Amino acid sequence: MTFDIRPATAHEMGQLGLMGAYSYGGAFGDGPDNQVATGTRPEWTLCAFDNSRPQADGQATMATSFSAFPFTVRVNGRGVAMAGISTVGTRPEYRRQGLVRKIMTRAFAEQRERGQSIAGLWASQAAIYQRYGFAPAGALREYRVDTTDIRLLMDSDDLPVQRFEGVEAFEAVRALYKDFIAQRTGYLHRSKSLWLNNVFAPPVEDGPVYVALVGSVSAPTGYVVYTLRAQRVQHRARAQEIRIRDLAWLDRSAYAALWQYLARHDLVGRVVWSTAPVDDPAPDLFIEPRLLHAQDLEGTWWRLVDVPAALAQRGYDTEGVLVLGIAEDDLAPWNVGNWRVEYSREGAEVQTTRAPADVNLSVRALSSLYSGHSVARHLANAQLITAGDAALAQFDRMMRTRFAPHCPDHY
Repeated sequence: MTFDIRPATAHEMGQLGLMGAYSYGGAFGDGPDNQVATGTRPEWTLCAFDNSRPQADGQATMATSFSAFPFTVRVNGRGVAMAGISTVGTRPEYRRQGLVRKIMTRAFAEQRERGQSIAGLWASQAAIYQRYGFAPAGALREYRVDTTDIRLLMDSDDLPVQRFEGVEAFEAVRALYKDFIAQRTGYLHRSKSLWLNNVFAPPVEDGPVYVALVGSVSAPTGYVVYTLRAQRVQHRARAQEIRIRDLAWLDRSAYAALWQYLARHDLVGRVVWSTAPVDDPAPDLFIEPRLLHAQDLEGTWWRLVDVPAALAQRGYDTEGVLVLGIAEDDLAPWNVGNWRVEYSREGAEVQTTRAPADVNLSVRALSSLYSGHSVARHLANAQLITAGDAALAQFDRMMRTRFAPHCPDHY
């Protein structure tokens, strides 16, 4: 059986929606015009079609779906072009035929041509994407805390907090977000549609969106986007629940002011924040951090599509020269070789070299280290990296990020 691998046309986007509806069990809607179809452009797709099996309207049957959003992501203080892979699915009758591998191989080549040096995704199953070189690139932390247990080791210096409804304070929030993510890793440069669809469009059952700003609208120092709903908690006096959609701050006082604002909701028995960064300061500021009921969750996965370009575009906090060796990459063979990386705070120059590698590793290992999620010493202890002690220590310093990698946006 032969398949036509190509982008979907505008008329075939309904099939993409139905593919997403089936693959994800209706999580994004069940009809052909669900979020999968309406949130994706045809030119972002790359699908496999069975021309021998026409639909009722004559369209070829979509056997496998795939899309890649054009994102820019922060990597230790620098913006890097990323392909945000989504809507990957295959009809059950076409599975186990290598269609995703064929699409992924072609997609990587096209992403490289477009200058997208890394690919990112939320893995439905680790087993699916590890075989394509993807590795964990961050994590999320979830808090579930009663407002009566929000007590901090410091106060907020009586900073003013203003509440707004919906997108009233959108421009102030967006400007603060840009400052907040500037030196961080994993955060996306949000387009207006990403703001509206991810941050300001919660599930209907969670209620309308509110925004609390610390400071003035013209110069805020922190914000929290949240929903508020009654009858969510089994408590006679505090049955309401707040769910945090997004939170950013520029200093510790603003961060404390946001928590103290939430604590003033006397009828709320539970505040839930499921997308906090793992280096969030709350455990260090709460008088009793155990009452946050924190647990760490899986985050995004990354894959280096163009190793030399990705290394050149990333931010570094130290300087030096290191030769990295990639022995094989069957999906992106241009990554294979020894790469001399001369890096500093001003950037990096990456060139192919015949010099022996200081560090030998797989693309998958490098992808996890690139984000700062993994530690080279740990991967070496697991025999996933080969390097001498001095080179390994240097590699750890080279790949360290200023903040833990974090992506609160699902795509």
